[in-house]
Amino acid sequence: MNFNEQLNAYAELLINTGLSLQKGQDLVIRSPIEGRDLVVACAEAAYAGGAADVRVIWSDDALTLLKYEHAAEEVLNTVHDFDTELYRHYIENGAAFLSFTGSDPDLLKQIDAHKLQKASMSRSKAMRFYSEAIMKDENPWTVAGIATEAWAKKVYPEDDTDLAVKKLWQAIFDMCRVSESTLADWKKHTTTVDGKAKKLTEAAYKSLHYKNSLGTDLTITLPEGHIWAGGGSTLPDGRYFVANIPTEEVFTLPHRTGVDGVVHASMPLAYNGNVIDNFWLRFKDGKVVDFDAEKGKDVLARLLDTDEGARRLGEVALVPYDSPISNRNQLFYNTLYDENASCHLALGKAYPTNLQGGGDLNEEALLERGANDSLIHVDFMVGTEDLSITATTTDGDEVPIFVNGNWAE
Repeated sequence: MNFNEQLNAYAELLINTGLSLQKGQDLVIRSPIEGRDLVVACAEAAYAGGAADVRVIWSDDALTLLKYEHAAEEVLNTVHDFDTELYRHYIENGAAFLSFTGSDPDLLKQIDAHKLQKASMSRSKAMRFYSEAIMKDENPWTVAGIATEAWAKKVYPEDDTDLAVKKLWQAIFDMCRVSESTLADWKKHTTTVDGKAKKLTEAAYKSLHYKNSLGTDLTITLPEGHIWAGGGSTLPDGRYFVANIPTEEVFTLPHRTGVDGVVHASMPLAYNGNVIDNFWLRFKDGKVVDFDAEKGKDVLARLLDTDEGARRLGEVALVPYDSPISNRNQLFYNTLYDENASCHLALGKAYPTNLQGGGDLNEEALLERGANDSLIHVDFMVGTEDLSITATTTDGDEVPIFVNGNWAE
């Protein structure tokens, strides 16, 4: 397949498998301006399938940086009603949402962390209705990647820009299983991952214990009625969609007060245009009580101070060390790809759908069941080649889940 054929196959995967877009449905695409060719291919695939309308919301790294450098904080912290109403309109009318990631991981590294966090909090508060609908799977949504020049140079710094972009596009296609039989390959893949999630749900483990040579020694209690998910998700009308492309994980939620011990990140975390590296977190009764980082400690501190729930975990995800993305031995400085190469955890809000009946519960009821709530949901990677994860059953028996970074079976 040549590049254009791969791009079109990728677009069809995102529209037909990722979003399961239906005839008469609206589609909202958010993308860096460098993704125009892919966005056009996605719009073509969407209209070919009967989409009613395709709305595109563009972003540009240069303009984003200029705004943070020169705009007043009042401007940075303002979210206009017409912006929120646009999303409210599409949420209420059952639209599908396709979001492309590809910004420069170091874009805002010179911007004051406090300024970044205040602006991020303002937007999170204003858009809470949107994030809650998405996390309850009320609308189909998919996050995917595009190769931009700045991101490509971060991943392949020794190559010239054109070669770096070419290599990153090929990596994206490979990790997303773009081939002559893309849709069939994805159906097989999601069936396998869904099956793993089903077995874990049926096991109904009480807790998980993580340990590795980095110093991780962490126990995570799982709430009663927790559900493992993976591969894809189901909408209220029964349609199946895939929120992350690529995806290799199975995930559930921890009990918000049941996390104890220390965990060391195994990869850098790109957050708010900054990179946080070589960091660790210490938990007691579910809450971060101490932390450190060799790089980006101030950014991590602001992240943890977003709200009370930002110091607690909302997700625990399992990804074998021996997996297609991990085996590339390539750090992508992008959570979508790095989290699918490594077991990971997430600070902040839990997915209500990871609890039996959770999608129908209000915030208070979810908290009572052990689901964490926050304005943020930030994944960070903890998987290593020597990671062991041991589950404890409700009867007190210990069962190896991961041995030397991979599934025990």
